[in-house]
Amino acid sequence: MRFAFAGIDFLGDVFETFLSKGWEPVKLFSRPCDGIYDFNDVTVARARALRVPVQFTRLRQADLAHLKALRCEALVVAGYPWLIKDWETYLPYAINFHPSPLPVGRGPYPLFQAILDRVPDWGVSVHALDPTFDTGPILAQDRFTLDPDENHDRLLAKCQMAAKRIAAHLAEDLPRLWPQATPQGTGSYWPRMTQAQRTLDWTKGVGDVLRTIRAFGSIETFAQVNSRYIYVWEGSGWEEEHFHKPGTLVHRHRSHLVIATPDGFVQLTGWSSYAPQGPRNKG
Repeated sequence: MRFAFAGIDFLGDVFETFLSKGWEPVKLFSRPCDGIYDFNDVTVARARALRVPVQFTRLRQADLAHLKALRCEALVVAGYPWLIKDWETYLPYAINFHPSPLPVGRGPYPLFQAILDRVPDWGVSVHALDPTFDTGPILAQDRFTLDPDENHDRLLAKCQMAAKRIAAHLAEDLPRLWPQATPQGTGSYWPRMTQAQRTLDWTKGVGDVLRTIRAFGSIETFAQVNSRYIYVWEGSGWEEEHFHKPGTLVHRHRSHLVIATPDGFVQLTGWSSYAPQGPRNKG
């Protein structure tokens, strides 16, 4: 089947999976990435090696018409931020890979909230493109359990592996599965994370602080330590009675910082200085 892919390396293995199943790429739609949290170099390099045209500007109606002229049969979207509407005139199929068990967790990047909310299981869904984000009928879903100490990077890997499994399934049977898609019904929308949600709150308990660190992982949280602002991606802690004010730096050994919380201490073992322009933005 001839197809176009819209996305970045976040779910770039989906592109590779369709290729491995014999699908023929006609175009890649991507977007500018910051090279810190978002990347597209692997996917773009793969497309260029195959001599597939690459576009970094938003996909619009003229592009859909061009896909039709190229005899494109399917548009596969995975990690693409712009809404694609009115595609039905031009293509038989248009699907989106979303990293949540829809209809739960609609929105730009629900992985952080899943860990913060301590959900017991999660999943990846593929739905037909709809006029609104993440609301189209579901063609396939892959669910899995979350660990009590789940962290962002582990959850991301689970989602990426699930997305590959679904892609392999759809690549072999999309025309049959398409009419069997199930309407989502009422769901939940999880908005983009705010700076406050990314900031460690030293007035919370050890468990809450560590959960926030795990929820963002290598994307990093934001913290204030003795009037200094830092990025944090790794830490551990323990509960212990003490008389320190929450947020106090009570111990330091080389780059390891121990901060007081109401019920114990959190040791920051992975952190870096905070840039003057403010916290890096993601999610």
